[in-house]
Amino acid sequence: MKTTFSHLSLITLALAVFTPSALQAQDEDLAMKLANPIASLISVPIQSNYDFGIGPGDGTKWTTNIQPVIPFDLNQDWNVISRTILPVIDQQGILPGGAADQFGLGDTVQSFFFSPKSSSPIWGIGPVFLVPTATDDLLGGQQWGAGPTAVVLKQRGPWTYGALANHLWGFATDDDRDEVNATFLQPFVSYITPQATTFSLNMENTYDWNSKQWTVPVNFVISQLVKIGGQPVQFFAGARYYAEKPTNGPEWGLRFGMTFLLPK
Repeated sequence: MKTTFSHLSLITLALAVFTPSALQAQDEDLAMKLANPIASLISVPIQSNYDFGIGPGDGTKWTTNIQPVIPFDLNQDWNVISRTILPVIDQQGILPGGAADQFGLGDTVQSFFFSPKSSSPIWGIGPVFLVPTATDDLLGGQQWGAGPTAVVLKQRGPWTYGALANHLWGFATDDDRDEVNATFLQPFVSYITPQATTFSLNMENTYDWNSKQWTVPVNFVISQLVKIGGQPVQFFAGARYYAEKPTNGPEWGLRFGMTFLLPK
């Protein structure tokens, strides 16, 4: 009787672990981690942005951001999280006559966040660097840059809300260019369902201190976490509206892509 009871107990435990509700809870937990920019999670988002109505030529700009996020254990109390943004840009028809059609790499933004492993709210702070990887003069600033960056957020139930900010001061290598002097501020909020569907809203505000000009795209994105051959992947799609922009800035755009992830 003891053996039978033990066997039944093990079967019951296995069924509890692998029931759809348990697996659904695991997916929801992964989606919650993805909503946290400095979670202990290795992820590689590939984010495509397609903007319309740019410049006097009413052109378009396709920017695909490759954004690996890699956390490292600094010690038993602290993590350091590496966040890289490497843009691949294709812009067409921005100037009349198609004179400004370019394709290539843009400048890389590299951030490092030092974050305590246990804190409420969740926060991180560190340096951000601008690396002149642009393959064309019109795709980047042709200069190095550096500055501070920080993020703070709260996760409560299905909600995640917070803000990420940085400021970059550039070191111009071309006398014809102004040194970069820009502030980036991204407030965000997301809601995650038990089915691991995420509804997110954010503003990617940039203020150029040289031109005294705000650029304010408002993004609404829907994401879904799925498993392909056991590998979790998050697909996302949405749209954005430019609430504020330079004179020849884009009017609206689309955002879509996928995130590959591996729990750390």
